[in-house]
Amino acid sequence: MPATPEPAVPSLPPFRGRIGRDPRSGHYAAPRRYRLHLSLSCPHCLGIAVTHSLLGLADVLPVTPLPAVPDRPDGGHTALLPLYEASSHRHPGPATAPVLSDDWTGRIVSTHTPDILRDLARRFGPYGRAGADLFPPGAEAEIDAVRRLCEHGVNEAAQRAGRTGAGREDALAALLRVLGSLEWRLTSAPYLLGDTITVADVELWVTLVRLDTVHRRHLDAAAVEGIAGHPRLWEYARRLAAHPAFGPHLDLDGIARRHDAHCRGPEAAGAALRILDWGVPVVAQTV
Repeated sequence: MPATPEPAVPSLPPFRGRIGRDPRSGHYAAPRRYRLHLSLSCPHCLGIAVTHSLLGLADVLPVTPLPAVPDRPDGGHTALLPLYEASSHRHPGPATAPVLSDDWTGRIVSTHTPDILRDLARRFGPYGRAGADLFPPGAEAEIDAVRRLCEHGVNEAAQRAGRTGAGREDALAALLRVLGSLEWRLTSAPYLLGDTITVADVELWVTLVRLDTVHRRHLDAAAVEGIAGHPRLWEYARRLAAHPAFGPHLDLDGIARRHDAHCRGPEAAGAALRILDWGVPVVAQTV
């Protein structure tokens, strides 16, 4: 049976509000007006939490943590129901995270991860840590390309490679090609876009975490050995895990429990071959 890590959810997020530049835009950046609701076992929430920490927004934009495993049969969180119901009468879908909400109105601004990431960096960045430019000028197209590569070239390819039946070998070959291209890209710079961390690095790191902690469990041993055969890429992942904005958000137990709660796919031999020991303490880098 195919691996199914999460219940089906709507393909498009129901809330796409944006944070504008000033009060004329309705939603504008203001300290402690907004709140993030995050479950760190969810890859989208993990990326937002890392970005939030990189920007130094702890005192500006509070975070409400949610359980690792959603407590509703539809894959939603009971704690988020009041927000969803206040924002959309008789909301038909699950009350899922991530959520960016407005404490002034008690309603949801956005559930769309790429928009939330952009607005954190561009609208709240001035309130946070000086010098943290996660969306460098002119880099948006490249950051979007990395996001699509992670989603389609790694996550979706790994899911297909973990299923039985036709297409498995092709999916694995496609996945290894993408990992090889990322390995090559890291030969000339410490990060994907150069000498500083950007949102592209957050996207890739979360993707590598998911590849090792979730997708690996449905792959055979040979496939996992092929994935692990990109030393520069996994050293990059280990190095970022040592960064104080990345590693502290990594809830390995929560990721495992969330996966076990929803996945009905068979485990394969690759489950026993851990690629990276994410829990090993390493010397943390400065922000």
